[in-house]
Amino acid sequence: MGKLAVYKYAAAMFLSIQIVVSILTLVGLFGGNVTPVGNTARAMSVYILPVLIAANLLLLIYWLIRRKWLLALIPVVSVACCIPYIGTLYQLRFDDPKDDTRPGLKIASYNVAMFGRETSGFMAQDILAEMRRQKVDVLCIQEYNEISGDKKNSESYKEYFPYMQVGRSDMVIFSRYPITGNKTILFEETNNSAMWVDINFKGKALRIFNVHLETTGINRTLHSAGKMMMQHHDIDSNRLINALVGNYMMGMMFRSGQAITIANEKRESDKPIILCGDFNDVPYSFVYNTVKGDLVDGFKECGAGWMYTYRGMKKQPVRIDYIFHDEQLKGISYYKTELTYSDHFPIFMKLSL
Repeated sequence: MGKLAVYKYAAAMFLSIQIVVSILTLVGLFGGNVTPVGNTARAMSVYILPVLIAANLLLLIYWLIRRKWLLALIPVVSVACCIPYIGTLYQLRFDDPKDDTRPGLKIASYNVAMFGRETSGFMAQDILAEMRRQKVDVLCIQEYNEISGDKKNSESYKEYFPYMQVGRSDMVIFSRYPITGNKTILFEETNNSAMWVDINFKGKALRIFNVHLETTGINRTLHSAGKMMMQHHDIDSNRLINALVGNYMMGMMFRSGQAITIANEKRESDKPIILCGDFNDVPYSFVYNTVKGDLVDGFKECGAGWMYTYRGMKKQPVRIDYIFHDEQLKGISYYKTELTYSDHFPIFMKLSL
């Protein structure tokens, strides 16, 4: 009787865990459909989806070992519901995602982290060399620094990218095709911004957005905590956790408002859109869903393998940089290269019209 009671208790406990995990998984999948303002917990549930998927897989293994076939269907269904989400992080394709021999427009997006604030111009020159190698037609840069950038390399940049438009001081778009219009989009209460340019690509008018949304604030908080520890040799862990959560929630609120601003700006376009940049947010979040709208996620369309673009968190790769495009356009290739000049990787996409 004692052993049977233990088995029953364990089965009830694992079933309870399974129900909770499955409910949280479904909440996370739809958490990005609500604004974080007034729905913080639900909106943040999307950030733990990878953990929840892993938990479902572990529970599936448990039910299979116990030969509880009906109960094993619960994690199977939960993970199956996550397939569209998983597709924003991983794509199983056997063709080369860098194969862009077909004609089209090649666009790149890169948060260059102010070129490390180095003043020799070497870093900017090496990035330009990479863009030449990749045969990029339009380059969208976030966290730009003109002192380290084109001011030090003006002739070589102009030689390859004859057209250039600066938004706010840390936003720029370089183009090999004529820029016929532009707009800078400023966000309230933050230093982040966005911009768009209209280009004439072989007689076809396109509108290209370059977006840099509010940061998470985590690195800034950890940096401040490190300085405090250096000065006082001690720090309250509860205060640190509260500061991290508070800063992240504040950044999430700002990004949600900025995403709505971008979505409204998109609706006013009478031209096919290509939208790229550093969103500082993960796939399926409110920011991702709002900015993407009815656009196509380039990675889901023609990327391959695991896609992560932020290299600042060791062993915790995160995808926060994106290229979306209008349904009128067709993706040919999508990939990143592992340049180490920034805490981000540059991403590339080629599109046919």
